[in-house]
Amino acid sequence: MNKKAIVLLSGGLDSILATKMMLEQGVGVLAVNFSAKLCMCGCKKTGESAAQTAAKTLKVPLKTIDITEEFLEIVKNPAYGHGANMNPCIDCKIHMLSHAKDLMKESGASFLVTGEVLGERPMSQRKDALNLIEKRADVRGILLRPLTAKNLPPTMPEQEGLVDREKLLDIKGRSRKPQMELAAKLGIKEYPQPAGGCLLTDPGFANRVKEAMKHDEFGAENLALLSVGRHFRLPDGSRLVVGRDSGENEILLSLAQDADIIFKMRDHQGPISVLRGIPPHGSIELAASIAAYHTKLRNEPSVAVNHWQKSSSAKPCVTVKPASKDEVEKFRI
Repeated sequence: MNKKAIVLLSGGLDSILATKMMLEQGVGVLAVNFSAKLCMCGCKKTGESAAQTAAKTLKVPLKTIDITEEFLEIVKNPAYGHGANMNPCIDCKIHMLSHAKDLMKESGASFLVTGEVLGERPMSQRKDALNLIEKRADVRGILLRPLTAKNLPPTMPEQEGLVDREKLLDIKGRSRKPQMELAAKLGIKEYPQPAGGCLLTDPGFANRVKEAMKHDEFGAENLALLSVGRHFRLPDGSRLVVGRDSGENEILLSLAQDADIIFKMRDHQGPISVLRGIPPHGSIELAASIAAYHTKLRNEPSVAVNHWQKSSSAKPCVTVKPASKDEVEKFRI
């Protein structure tokens, strides 16, 4: 039996530690990252995902698999429900482990590894949830969770001597202190903070997802846009997104589609805003006034705002009175 494992590598501390522990035991590792464009951790400077950065640091091969389309359907109709927000953690884990199991034969791996810790996450890492996930993904006995293994029954790789159970751990609960201490011991200095992870666990983003579903907008083409800026629903049904800083301004410009309308203050600094949907002229003025409110000019009697479609070179200007706070809050998502 091959001493090789597929490790689900998110790039978070737990999965980094699980990978490192396998390498320390001489296990050959293929890291697999399932990407659904819903992760809050990554490197803004290089554009790398956290998993890519971790794989380079650990010096392990990484296979990235885009499951966005499947994941969107899981979010809409999870068999085992959502967590505190819109996170379908149990269904998500079942889907990823089932997919990883299918990769075992072609990769020559004998077992699977995750960084899960008993009791760390309230929805998917209770003992009953861990058992359910193993059963539904059909990975019972071949799934090793090295950080918490001693809290669970021995698995095949332990029983067959592929890994030494005595070198596995019994971490449990929500504190990350044991993992941080282990990281220091293993010489791991750089890793995302625990605040990272799936965007669907973030209350603000989850509310946008719910609202987008009501308007039949929760699709791959809108997913990135939902994670950026301040969002407003205008009376004609169009969505306005206003950047909060220069970084978000750049992201919004990159995410704008050909039919979207982009707004920018003509003579002053201010946010980039993107209007998605085909609005009548009135919505252009309303969108411009909301954009103007988010500048230092909000108390001015009038502000000049350029607006244009990404596919057009023309940049007409509209002069508007900045919206009031009450008007802005009326349309905020």
